[in-house]
Amino acid sequence: MTREQRLEIEQKVIEACKKFTGDLAGTYYSLATMSDAQRAQLIEDHFLFKEGDRFLEAAGLNRDWPEGRGIFHNNDKTFLVWINEEDQLRIISMEDGSDFVGIFARLARAAEEIEKVVAFAHDDTLGYLTSCPTNIGTGMRASVHVSLPYLGENMEMFQRIADFHNVQIRGIHGEHSESADHVYDISNKQRLGRSEVELVMDMHDGV
Repeated sequence: MTREQRLEIEQKVIEACKKFTGDLAGTYYSLATMSDAQRAQLIEDHFLFKEGDRFLEAAGLNRDWPEGRGIFHNNDKTFLVWINEEDQLRIISMEDGSDFVGIFARLARAAEEIEKVVAFAHDDTLGYLTSCPTNIGTGMRASVHVSLPYLGENMEMFQRIADFHNVQIRGIHGEHSESADHVYDISNKQRLGRSEVELVMDMHDGV
């Protein structure tokens, strides 16, 4: 994207977020203008994203950092929108517990509201388009943090089970991170050619 396109996306998504009501209502924080107190709180909540790694740098995704980038979260801190982090938009619905239906429903409602203001890039063959090729399709990753101390002691067996159920194992801080005390992030492996509901069920059944 150009600098102008990035700023345009930020403004359009801010406009969409201002229309949120009920459990989606919240506040937008610009990375370029947030205060030290806001920054500290977002770090404490594990909401703040940082400038990308060397691969994102090579792809040009760190240009004009931190301009045109920010975070929206609802008042309950169960819903976030990351603007212009890696993909132009990352929509996150989360909470403690196992209410998969409620978490997914919140995500769907929010996406529908955002698309009333700005359309998502979509191709009839490929599905939703993202800056990361592995997310093309639904663009959705459904995950749960779960303690698996015995499987964690035998990673070869753990990986075979994950492959059988079509799920991916990550550390709780994302891709390539280590797992503390054998708590793992388990998520759907596929994005392309299957529905969002099928992918949530992949994760659910695998766990």
